[in-house]
Amino acid sequence: MNASSDIGLVGLAVMGQNLALNIADHGYNIAVFNRNSERTSDFIAQCKANEPSAPRVSGYTDVAEFVRNIKRPRKIILLVKAGAATDDTIASLMPHLEADDIIIDGGNALWGDTIRREKELSAKGFAFIGSGVSGGETGARFGPSLMPGGSAKAWASLEPIWRDIAAKVDPVTGQQLDGATPGHPLVGGVPCTAHIGPDGAGHYVKMVHNGIEYIDMQLICEAYALMKNMLGMSAGEIGKVFDSWNKGTLSSFLIEITADILQQKDPEDASGQTFLVDKVLDTAGQKGTGMWTAANALELGAPANAIAEAVFARALSALKAERVAASQILKGPQLPFEKDRETIIAAIQDALYCSKICAYAQGFQLMKEAEKEYNWTLNFATIAQIWRGGCIIRARFLQKITDAYNTQPDLKNLMLDSYFTNALHDAQNNWRKVIGLAVQHGIAVPAFSSALAYFDGYRSANLPANLLQGQRDYFGAHTYERTDKPRGEFFHLDWPKTPRMQVKV
Repeated sequence: MNASSDIGLVGLAVMGQNLALNIADHGYNIAVFNRNSERTSDFIAQCKANEPSAPRVSGYTDVAEFVRNIKRPRKIILLVKAGAATDDTIASLMPHLEADDIIIDGGNALWGDTIRREKELSAKGFAFIGSGVSGGETGARFGPSLMPGGSAKAWASLEPIWRDIAAKVDPVTGQQLDGATPGHPLVGGVPCTAHIGPDGAGHYVKMVHNGIEYIDMQLICEAYALMKNMLGMSAGEIGKVFDSWNKGTLSSFLIEITADILQQKDPEDASGQTFLVDKVLDTAGQKGTGMWTAANALELGAPANAIAEAVFARALSALKAERVAASQILKGPQLPFEKDRETIIAAIQDALYCSKICAYAQGFQLMKEAEKEYNWTLNFATIAQIWRGGCIIRARFLQKITDAYNTQPDLKNLMLDSYFTNALHDAQNNWRKVIGLAVQHGIAVPAFSSALAYFDGYRSANLPANLLQGQRDYFGAHTYERTDKPRGEFFHLDWPKTPRMQVKV
């Protein structure tokens, strides 16, 4: 049998189906396989009935036949569950592969697993690419943001396809170009993909992307809560505010969909008076990438407190029954709604923008620490550039981040770029005002608050850690450095024993 497919794909859940169709739309022949053969058959039938690019999609129920149909060096995308399922799928393919064939893991894999898999497959003569794929189902279908990590040789083979199927942005404005339809892919513009680095770099950057996504979403939810609980606004009214914000500096995919969500009426309410969001249970789920980001920040000693706070906020939301019971016992302030809506809404907008800057600053600072830990060289301007389109956190101000790192590739912290410094200086009074009002009204704003704490901590030449280090030396002889001595020189004091330190038997 002569191989006729340019690339293969394993895993036909919605993401896999949509990515396969995206690839076919761009003129590539693609072979698809799913462990459940019935799903493969159903997908092919649907393609033949509905998709203009159906002739370029071929389905297989036998893994050996599937692999044989792909041109060498074979490129096989995996879109299966992360963890053991990915390892099992790789194991099922390996007996049928040949030297230099490439496996591309497009799932949300833990970057450490990707490092391991790349080493194992490389030792056996195969190549492995761990590629973040962001944009959800719509992105997969019409143009995602793609973050591949692996060898330069493997990337050179995959690059033409990845560049073709990725989201495109305007080269001047950085705005996403829309308009792709089934069978008529979007062409032109700058593709939202680039080689991130070796082994697990691509999946690591996708993980940080998801961590930023967590905090971005939490910040938006806190802005909504403030308008609802402090100003007494309806969901529809708040949705219109987000609609207006989406026309300015806060313009982003998440702001755009928030406006839509808040203005959506409940389809089960025949009167048409109820907004759906008011009927959605306030318990948020999570799949683990935000937790991975927060945990890795702790491991590397990177101050990503706002990202971690967003993860904890979801965990707290899950305690629904406990919170309902606690609300009957633990009481907060009972204040009337604030009356100056226009002024406070403007302040909330400023607080949201400042907090968003800090959230991205933490994400990029974490990636800078990861560079050193995992021996990578990451191009932060390029990372910001490929996040401008396709991905969930795409936003207008990512162009400003791209510009900042193009101007200063060694920028220590995003907040130190002149554009962001000025934005923080101009809006910080409103940021502080909003958090103060939230505290007075008893409205939890953990993400706004932790972002401000990060800003205030980072800009402080002196922090109370001098006392903390004195405490550590007192009870544990952990030593300390002195302000009047060179860095790296450590001291210990035999602290005088007081009655409090004497143990009585």
